[in-house]
Order: sequence, then C-alpha cells, then structure tokens
Amino acid sequence: MSIKPLRKAVFPVGGLGTRFLPATKAMPKEMLPVVDRPLIQYAVDEAIEAGIEQMIFVTGRGKHAIEDHFDIAYELESTMSGRGKSLQVLDATRLKPGRVAYVRQQEPMGLGHAVWCARDIVGDEPFAVLLADDFMVGQPGCLKQMVEAYNKVGGNLICAQEVADDQTDKYGVITPGTRDGTLTEVKGLVEKPKAGTAPSNLAVIGRYVLQPEVMRILETQEAGAGGEIQLTDAMARMIGNQPFHGVTFQGVRYDCGDKAGFLQANLATALAREDVGPAVRAFAQDLLA
Repeated sequence: MSIKPLRKAVFPVGGLGTRFLPATKAMPKEMLPVVDRPLIQYAVDEAIEAGIEQMIFVTGRGKHAIEDHFDIAYELESTMSGRGKSLQVLDATRLKPGRVAYVRQQEPMGLGHAVWCARDIVGDEPFAVLLADDFMVGQPGCLKQMVEAYNKVGGNLICAQEVADDQTDKYGVITPGTRDGTLTEVKGLVEKPKAGTAPSNLAVIGRYVLQPEVMRILETQEAGAGGEIQLTDAMARMIGNQPFHGVTFQGVRYDCGDKAGFLQANLATALAREDVGPAVRAFAQDLLA
C-alpha cells in the first residue's frame, strides 16, 4: 500500500460564532486571541509543524480579517520599521505566496458542506481538516502526532480524546476495534449518542486526516443532525472500504467554541509563558484569596 504524502489542510472558518456574540458580530470567532495570537494562527502553526504545504480556508461573508491577518500589512510594517521596531513578531502571519487558498461557503450548511466546498482545491489528494476552536496544546502538536500515525497506516484518521461518560452525548463517538497504543481501529461512528448508549468514551475532536473519496460521498450527502450536512455521516460511510483509525491525542484540548473553555485556554497559556506568567499567577492568587 503506497501512502500519498499529506500536503494540504482545510480550515473551515465560515461559521457565524453565535456563542460569542456580540464579540463576533464584526470579527470572526477564529480571530479571538489566546493571549496575543488568534486561534486560527495556532491552528496554522500546528499544520506547518506537521509538514502541511497549502492552507485552504473555507470562509464566509465578513471573514476578511482572516485573509488580512495572513497577508503583508504595508502601513503597519513600514511604521514599525520607521520606529526601529523588529518585525519578527509578524513572521508567523506572513505565509508565502501560493501557500494559501480561500474559497467561500455561501451559506452555513454544516462542517461536511464546508469541507466539500474545498473539493476542487484538494483535488485527488489526502488532506487534513483543522477546526480552530479546538485549541490543542501538546509536544509535538496534535496534527504532527496524527501525521506520524498516518505515515504508518494510511487511510483516514480522526483525533480522539477520552471524555467522561456523562459527556459522550455532546460528541461524535468511536465504536472501537483493536487498539495499539494511541491508535484505535474505528469500526463505527455515532454522532451524539443518547446518554448511556455510547459505544466507548473515545470522542471525535477537531482534527481529521481524510482521503479524497470523502468528497464524492459529501456530493450526495443528505442533511443529518441539526439539518446540516455532517462530516461524521460521510466518514462513517467510508469505514470498511478504507483503513480508518482514531489517534488519541497526547496533550490538552481546550474547547474555545465555549466561553469557559476559551477563558481556561487564555489562563493556562498565560501562566505557561515567561513574559506574562508571573504577573498573571500573582493576580490569580490575589483574586482567589
């Protein structure tokens, strides 16, 4: 079995971010900062670390800030240079020409539909999908862990995380087959199973490595849960036809689509940093006292 190298990543960033209104009325939720970098920057950095060469953003109306963020900002840069300030802080935001593609998702019809919108740019290649509001902290990064597994087993992979039994109804859940360390064979996928019916406590979280065949399934996919085209439903139809595994992430995930999770990510990230950690720790201790 020859395994095609993974070169492309899809970032579905067309969502409305209604849980963070009014902050996201004019600003994409993916631009919400964890300390001083937007969520989408962390996701792109994670993809680059994993060897991804082309970033494909599936955007929507009012998402120009994401395109601007990964562009050259002439006025800002010339002003900073003129004042003798280093531009190094902007290095990660400047992606090389041709490394970024943008495609519009005209209406929010679900994750599966967003991924399908990237089909012509993905072409006949495997690709990763990264959801920026799943903020993943690990060494190496989450996608790199998955790429290392992909290079051994090929096929399709989803990121998995063990969750408490009373939380399984909030996620897609894996029906597990054989397990080998962090790698679990996927026998089935159940989207948000009713309490007490989950086949395992391995939840699917926002990182995927998929074969291009999933696009053909999404082409004819009917709307599923919530009246949206669900990626989970399309992936479930590939099980049995291609290798399918879950990779249990070795690290910490913060759900930054949730207000409490977003604040926890900010606090944990700030505390881990040398520049702001001591001041934030002292403040938090005073606050709790």
